Amino acid sequence: MYKILCVNAKGGCGKTTLATNLATWYADEGRRVALADHDPQKSSLDWLKAREDYEGVPLIAGIDALAGERAERNTDVEISDAPARTSGPELTALLRRADVLLVPVLPSPIDMRAAARFLEELIGSGRVSRGQTRIALVENRVRENTRIFHVLEDFLGHYQVPLLTHLRESQNYIKAAETGLGLFELAPSAVARDVQLWDPIIDWLRS
Repeated sequence: MYKILCVNAKGGCGKTTLATNLATWYADEGRRVALADHDPQKSSLDWLKAREDYEGVPLIAGIDALAGERAERNTDVEISDAPARTSGPELTALLRRADVLLVPVLPSPIDMRAAARFLEELIGSGRVSRGQTRIALVENRVRENTRIFHVLEDFLGHYQVPLLTHLRESQNYIKAAETGLGLFELAPSAVARDVQLWDPIIDWLRS
């Protein structure tokens, strides 16, 4: 089972966006996918409930991790949506269950300062420092050609961690969140520009 953890101690930075859209990508590829929600707000599980309104979309198993549920053994990919304020022993426990980490960061001074502290903790953890768990960064909800976007790129470029791509501030993500669908399941003509920006994430996860 391939285990992906979407994590950042800062709330509202896009962990659920990454987790739900990755779940649909793998499910559309024919993989058996489990989406594990570790957040008390249960945003990923709420998204899965909205998905029940559609026939013919690939099945994604919902896991209430806070209730102690676990993915079935025949699961191909488990994608975990971590809670905000994760640190210390709680973070260590999550890292033990992850093969790769995706860390979304927003283009704002508050988020960058929070990310700096969190990345130091991640990079110093045993599993990451020993290379047992891979880590990569994703710039989220950005407006291209703005000053703060370039500030964020410069900031993240100081870390010895791959910066994979940026995801635009797009209404497509709002539509996906509301409907229980993934970006990859919306009308291709409407999402082509956004889908292209996911290619580096998929390539890195495959490598």
